Parts: sequence; C-alpha cells; structure tokens
Amino acid sequence: MTDFLYQYPPLQAGVLVKRYKRFFADIMLTSGETIIAHCPNTGPMTGVCVLGNAVQVSPSNNPKRKLAYTWELIEVTDNQPTWVGVNTGLPNRVVKLALEQHLFPELGNYSEIKKEVVYGCDRKSRVDFWLQGENQPIYLEVKNTTWAKDKLALFPDTVTTRGQKHLRELTTIVQQGGRAVMLYFINRGDCDRFSPGKDADPVYAKLLEEAIKIGVEVLPCRFEVTPVGIEYLGQAKLEI
Repeated sequence: MTDFLYQYPPLQAGVLVKRYKRFFADIMLTSGETIIAHCPNTGPMTGVCVLGNAVQVSPSNNPKRKLAYTWELIEVTDNQPTWVGVNTGLPNRVVKLALEQHLFPELGNYSEIKKEVVYGCDRKSRVDFWLQGENQPIYLEVKNTTWAKDKLALFPDTVTTRGQKHLRELTTIVQQGGRAVMLYFINRGDCDRFSPGKDADPVYAKLLEEAIKIGVEVLPCRFEVTPVGIEYLGQAKLEI
C-alpha cells in the first residue's frame, strides 16, 4: 500500500467544461450534472487547463460556502496520462507534513518548524517556512509548479512580480550570511527535470540564476498526484 503524505477526501469525477473569472469552473460530473466549482489556482494554468479533460472535485458540507465544490485535479496527456494538482492551498500543507517527517535530507537537521514568519528588507513579506537549523535558521519558500514541456517542469508560467520579490529577498538573506532555500513543488508525477520558465518570465529566470550563484539553494521536488493522495518521489534534476 502506498504511503501517501496527504490523502484526499472522497472525490467526484467529471470533465472540465469551462473556466472563467479565474475562480470558477463549470464541470460536468459523471452523473451528468453540471456544477460550478471553485478554482483555487488563479494563474493561467498553462498547458494544464484543457477543456474536456478529466477532473476530480471535492464536495463540501459547509453551508456558509458560496460554492459546494473545489476543483482538485485535472488529467493531462502530454507524455502519458498524468494527474496534476489544481488546489494551490495544498502544496504548503504537504511540504509541512514532509518537513515533519524530515523527508528532505538536503536541509540537514532542524529542530523547529514555523510557518509564515515575517522577513525581508521591508519586513512586509512572510516566508513560507522558517526552520531552526543545526547551525543557523533556514528560510524556505515554496512555489507550486504545474507547467511542463515534455518531462521538464517549469516555473513560473506567467510573469510573477511577487515571485521575483521572493527571490531577491532570499538572495539578500544569503548575502547577509544566512541560509535560504527555494522549494519548487512539482505538482505532477511525469517530470524528472526542472528549469525556470524563461519564456513566461525572463526576469524571474535571470534572478533565479543569479540567486543560485550567490548561494540560494534550490530543491525541485517531485510529487505523484492521484485522486487518492499525494506521494513524494524525490528530487528532479535542476537545469539552468
């Protein structure tokens, strides 16, 4: 039996009919009913948002919710049929579970995990995770990655000024003698390599290359995503 890091609640199958206004998706369930689901990924979802493809949604019993369903997964067929995670709220939760189990040996030993710690030059940013390392704290940022060409995962899939800012801030931490790590959560199991999405955001790609030269560490982490759960597969090869 697979040892999932995260296990989905029972999901319902359907096909993607339409995505609109960033937050909404019309989905036809296998029952024939068409529902409106919340789309947690507000980006362009390049190469992933394919009308007619199979999807999985999670129902909610919360009466206060405007929409009763959340779009969780979509199946793509670029290389082979592969499920891709849509819910951008999950990667940080899964990474926290992985950190608690010390599944990333590249990080070394750490004794404490904190979320959303204030950092940066203007003290207005929050790093996803702050780890009390063996010798010094580790500032760890997580980026959800779904765009792929063949078996090459790419981030970002659009211009991200926020992502550029995070790279600059992590670089500053290293320049000041600290330790900073950028973790790319590859939200699909068919990619074994990772590169910055230069075609989508050349500024980000240049900043990442510069950050690596200065000493920011990069962990391109592969995850197998299925309608049952999410499993950690190890590191992808970094290609800059």
